[in-house]
Amino acid sequence: MEQPKQNDTSPNLESVQTALTHHSIRTTPRIPPGQRLAKKWPVLSIESPPPFDGKNWDLEITGLVKTPQIITWDELLKLPKTKIKNDIHCVTSWSLLDQTFSGVSFKKIIELAEPLPQAKYATFEAYSGYSSALPLTGGYLDHPDVILAYEYEDQPLPRKHGGPLRLLVPHLYFWKSVKWLTKITFTETWERGYWEQRGYHIRGDPWKEERYSYQE
Repeated sequence: MEQPKQNDTSPNLESVQTALTHHSIRTTPRIPPGQRLAKKWPVLSIESPPPFDGKNWDLEITGLVKTPQIITWDELLKLPKTKIKNDIHCVTSWSLLDQTFSGVSFKKIIELAEPLPQAKYATFEAYSGYSSALPLTGGYLDHPDVILAYEYEDQPLPRKHGGPLRLLVPHLYFWKSVKWLTKITFTETWERGYWEQRGYHIRGDPWKEERYSYQE
């Protein structure tokens, strides 16, 4: 994982004042331990995703489900839209506050796919084969702010940040929010994805600093 440039993560006065203002009215801090405010959203991937024009794209939903799905881009946009505002945190130690995303609630995907009783987890896969997985319950994928995001700050999600579609799990480190999402597989076991196979934590809770597998 590429480290963010220093000039991308130096907090400015405005962002610091925003954090302090929110902290003054909250009972808990907004910045997890080991994190710092970023000036802007760093670009950490060196991949170049293929062009996207709204055609020749689909989202496959498969695995332990009653109703497998192949959802086209037009069909995705017709699903109920959910808008959320959240703080986001990267394992490389940057955080951003009050980021607005819109997309399809993962609860809607559950409703469409109808997971079988033995399905306990979902693995999310990018066009490149990158993947990560999480439990369906326990405050992970059943969290109300988990969405499949296609808009950022009321604009199409930039390609460099995972557009046209990415998973968004804002309460976990951001490597769990798979970019360029093209496939969701419901499974009985918790599969280790790309970074988890390379020594990262299987959960990734920033408030517990769950960065590495030896902490599991």
